[in-house]
Amino acid sequence: MAGEAYLLHTLTNSNPIPNKDASKKPNEKKKKKKKRGGSKRKMTVEQTLAFKSVSEWVFLDQPSSLSSNAASWVVDDFGVQKSLGRGGEKLVFELHSHSKFSDGFLSPSKLVDRAHGNGVKVLALTDHDTMAGIPEALDAARRFGIKIIPGVEISTIFSPRGESESDEPVHILAYYSSCGSTSFEKLENFLANIRDGRFLRAKNMILKLNKLKLPLKWEHVARIAGKGVAPGRLHVARAMVEAGHVENLKQAFARYLFDGGPAYSTGSEPLTEEAVKVICDTGGVAVLAHPWALKNPVAIVRRLKEAGLHGMEVYRSDGKLTVYSDLADAYGLLKIGGSDYHGKGGHNESELGSVNLPVLAVHDFLKVARPIWYNAIRNNLEGYAEEPSDTNLSRILRFSRTPVCKLSNSSADFIDRCLSMWLTNEERNTAEIEAIRLKLCHISSNQKESNLLMESI
Repeated sequence: MAGEAYLLHTLTNSNPIPNKDASKKPNEKKKKKKKRGGSKRKMTVEQTLAFKSVSEWVFLDQPSSLSSNAASWVVDDFGVQKSLGRGGEKLVFELHSHSKFSDGFLSPSKLVDRAHGNGVKVLALTDHDTMAGIPEALDAARRFGIKIIPGVEISTIFSPRGESESDEPVHILAYYSSCGSTSFEKLENFLANIRDGRFLRAKNMILKLNKLKLPLKWEHVARIAGKGVAPGRLHVARAMVEAGHVENLKQAFARYLFDGGPAYSTGSEPLTEEAVKVICDTGGVAVLAHPWALKNPVAIVRRLKEAGLHGMEVYRSDGKLTVYSDLADAYGLLKIGGSDYHGKGGHNESELGSVNLPVLAVHDFLKVARPIWYNAIRNNLEGYAEEPSDTNLSRILRFSRTPVCKLSNSSADFIDRCLSMWLTNEERNTAEIEAIRLKLCHISSNQKESNLLMESI
């Protein structure tokens, strides 16, 4: 408890995160910056093994691209891998991004284009409360050999147990396998309920703004959000800018739309612990988003760890936030991060792919995620092997835009092609996957015999 008290004291006195260089003279700051970029050294054995493991997963469907010769790589002072030149590409992971399917400014395909331009190799699309943009992102990613992690950022409410404390909005990132969750219906119903609440929430914010003598129409916000998109605060803020009520998005949030602000409203967000449990129950990895925005991160992390939380964001484009890294260590959580890119533009937004995740942090993330995703893929395949219907096949290919059709005698080969993109050789050669293959081969044989009989009649 003493350590917990120390963390609470540190976090309470570090929001916003203080600039350690603020008191330094300009020439001293310059010297320090030069030192940060200079030192390079060869990977340790641990880093080399981690890099090879990560590379194998990243290039599953591109074996010819697997140029992970550790001799051509070094790491900087922070463990971020860098190439010495030809013979390798930096493995940039972007684990937090948004598209037009929630409150981003770019379509999923444009987002992927930008990711490619920035050297991103693995992109998690984590729109708010929806995974509808994943198929488009996957289609676009195939052109560039970018790996897509299907994700979602879930809006929740954390309810403190103390009577004097107020509820607090908390966002949880969920990361899933290439064929999605183990229970698509359960997850989609859960997210759909939150999206329905976002419509009511936006209407309540408009009502509050109108009462503040800032006239705004629902049709205006809905047009900005786009057809079928559940509107968020950013859409309301954009409408306020267009209506001339504020000069920019930052002003809209600072004056009216901040948490607890005069035009702020909640929707039908579930309790945070419930969201974490749903993610865990449906084959996902649960990560706390931007903990530096929370009023009481220690209490939230403690409760969420009990609910099954896997990790938390501690890396940003401006580096690792030590106090949150220490908090993650105290509760045995993964340490990751992402840019939270929306495509707004301007100097205040971190660029897509700008967060330098150390190779060991990425390896730790995949070491936890891959067994979870393996089980999800296996469960979905077993469902299809037990009942080889188009419905069950669509569950496996829910993120593919290729129409699901009758596979006749090619189902086993087709699933094999999918597995080669989803699982490593070691994962594909387990007894469980072999058993599924045998079932699919038997199904294919029966289908072929049925087709021959039909042709002879």
